[in-house]
Amino acid sequence: MSDTANVEIEADQHPYFRPKDAATLMLVDRTARIPKVLVGRRNANVVFMPGKFVFPGGRVDKTDYRIPVAAPIPAELEANLLQGRPLISRARARALAVCAIREACEETGLCLGRKSDAAASLDGPWAPFAAAGLLPDPSGLFLIARAITPPGRVRRFDTRFFTADASRIAHRIEGVIHPGAELIELVWLEIGAKPLAGLHQMTRNVLGELQRRLACGPLRHDAHVPFFHVARGKMQVDVLSGTA
Repeated sequence: MSDTANVEIEADQHPYFRPKDAATLMLVDRTARIPKVLVGRRNANVVFMPGKFVFPGGRVDKTDYRIPVAAPIPAELEANLLQGRPLISRARARALAVCAIREACEETGLCLGRKSDAAASLDGPWAPFAAAGLLPDPSGLFLIARAITPPGRVRRFDTRFFTADASRIAHRIEGVIHPGAELIELVWLEIGAKPLAGLHQMTRNVLGELQRRLACGPLRHDAHVPFFHVARGKMQVDVLSGTA
């Protein structure tokens, strides 16, 4: 799931695969002088990046399109998600934001939501929210970057990297992190801490963008949003939005 950040350039070895929509959530604790980010350590038995620290994330699920939410995504966030090519619909933009919340809850047990009687109707991958009486709340998300896996890989993702403040965590599900799970440990690390140097190169690029944004003060929707993608065999970085 968290392999959505794997966007390093690699020689073509496979037929063309259309990238799948995916989302990653970078939770930030700003209560101390140096902000901390939440990362999970992957199980040593998994094929991709065993034992490495990653941010929670994964592919958009069909339920992400139709699930009720506690509050709509901000208009500014929607505008950012709609930029860049290929063009997407408003429903798809909403699903990307909702996906980030679902994946974070599935992989870490930390849920961003609000209490609502309507939560009782949730099922499938959203059952943990129903059990907690929560509807997902994407109103506190900010888009930090977008990255598309280069051609030539069996698995390709068009990943949007979101961030949210830790104060948005409304509920914690116990038992999600254990020795047999995908993530076996959760750690809050200061941005710049040595263990983060082991992140995938693209993930480090996005983390650097998050660090830059945090150093400028409160997060804003009008900040630059880099878009990493390969064109003519070379990595390019476009700017999707922003004036800051």
